[in-house]
Amino acid sequence: MCVRQVLQVFEQYQKARTQFVQTVADLAARPQNTETLQNSGVMSLLRPLLLDAVPTIQQTAALALGRLANYNDDLAEAVVKGDILPQLVYSLAEQNTQRFYKKAAAFVLRAVAKHSPELAQAVVDCGALDALVISLEEFDPGVKEAAAWAIGYIARHNAQLSQAVVDAGVVPLLVLCIQEPEIALKRVAASALSDIAKHSPELAQTVVDTGAIAHLAQMILNPDAKLKRQVFSALSQIAKHSVDVAEMVVEAEIFPAALVCLKDPDEYVRKNVATLIREISKHTPELSQIIVNVGGVAAVIDYLGDSRGNVRLPGIMMLGYVATHSENLAMAVIVSKGVPQLAICLEEEQEDHIKAATAWAFGQIGRHTPEHAKAVAVANVFPKLLNLYLDTESSEDLQVKAKKALKSILQKCTYLPALEPLLYEAPSNILKHIICQFSKVLPHDSKARRLFVTSGGLKKVQEIKAEPGSAIQEYINAINSCYPEEIVRYYSPGYSETLLERIDNYQPV
Repeated sequence: MCVRQVLQVFEQYQKARTQFVQTVADLAARPQNTETLQNSGVMSLLRPLLLDAVPTIQQTAALALGRLANYNDDLAEAVVKGDILPQLVYSLAEQNTQRFYKKAAAFVLRAVAKHSPELAQAVVDCGALDALVISLEEFDPGVKEAAAWAIGYIARHNAQLSQAVVDAGVVPLLVLCIQEPEIALKRVAASALSDIAKHSPELAQTVVDTGAIAHLAQMILNPDAKLKRQVFSALSQIAKHSVDVAEMVVEAEIFPAALVCLKDPDEYVRKNVATLIREISKHTPELSQIIVNVGGVAAVIDYLGDSRGNVRLPGIMMLGYVATHSENLAMAVIVSKGVPQLAICLEEEQEDHIKAATAWAFGQIGRHTPEHAKAVAVANVFPKLLNLYLDTESSEDLQVKAKKALKSILQKCTYLPALEPLLYEAPSNILKHIICQFSKVLPHDSKARRLFVTSGGLKKVQEIKAEPGSAIQEYINAINSCYPEEIVRYYSPGYSETLLERIDNYQPV
């Protein structure tokens, strides 16, 4: 066989390999093909092609494996069991490996790691982190991006994996990546920092110690929406852990600029900003006061009016956290018209967990003083909370939060027009708190005593069957002592029959 024929055979062999891996990669891009590809043993056919002498065949084989592993955890596990990861890790660490192959190899590691902590641990166990660190130091931004993405997918699962990432020396390199000019690299690096910081105060402190906050804060008004999503997410995951780091986030001068982003066209940007404000305000009255001073409460209330569904949740909780800290901060929520907006949320939202958060927020606002309770009462919130508590369709959490909110507000409420309708619907465990408030107010308010009679309230109180010596009986006695004995008798059950008996027994002179 002449040299020409030999070359033709090799050329045909190369074309066949190229066509095979390209076809598999194309088929793997469509989910409906993945099961068939797996059953045909394609993994074992692709593995040797990762060592192919032709770079395009290597990278296309890696791309095909990544697409398969990305589809589900069974296919990802097949990649692990096929002993494919060590080869990919070795290639990533090689200086002379082409950048396209390094990107494809990092994609496979990411696709395997994303499914579960166990698969992510398998990626770590094969030495991937050291290879990914080397990739983060590459000149090519695409290789850095692919490596940062894989690192984020490893770190997101739990604190142990996140600590392994930190121990590999990744965090300073990620902070350098967010300073690079490429937007896509900034996004992925910020996302990875968020995934590392979210698990514990110690991991968040590691991110803070590298100076990440200042660099993230500089990007909050970047025009790229996807980058802003990740920036606000990372700042939220840092700020949530402790007062100290939350103060550092605030000191990075993110306010009032961050509030502008509550009106961003991108829904996820808005939600992440609201989440950040919630995580800061929950810690201390001082941090909440800073939020109030920069107009954060009013901005969040506007945000609730412009949002629907789960996007509202962090804003609702933020108002609750602010109101929790003190009477003055709760009043700031009231003055900013927070109560009517929360009432709208309670009316409009269908998900129980959002209703539960709203009920909790009402409880935090109304529990301070009679003035706070009245602000909630006049928004006609009591009947809604009572209905949610009594509704058998409500989740257990919603019932608990509605009940707790009702009790805490009722114990401060002296606005009787809002309390009286509840006399006819409330169960005994709620009713005692309502009767208690009447027993406190009526002795000192003659107008209220008269209205209580004419509205039928006194009659309703006489119909309540209370155990002798119980708290509710004591409250009823206190109410009755506000009226002449004959008035109390007149409205007591059975009094009309007693009168009729007296008529029957009466003998005219």
